[in-house]
Amino acid sequence: MPRLRPISGDEVIAILLTFGFSIHSQKGSHVKLKRAAKGVAQTLTIPKHKELDRGTLRAIFRQAARFVP
Repeated sequence: MPRLRPISGDEVIAILLTFGFSIHSQKGSHVKLKRAAKGVAQTLTIPKHKELDRGTLRAIFRQAARFVP
């Protein structure tokens, strides 16, 4: 797996919106994104920080990759 460059929470949200996720709610600095596909609903919580840690990015990627074609 190539090295992940540090990106912001807003950039991650913009990328996931292009894959069919929609903003469900926001509380403080965290945004919940939802996507329903084939009767299965998926929710991701994305921190809106200036820079996300590599481990956080990796976890978000793994969760989203299960349902994104």
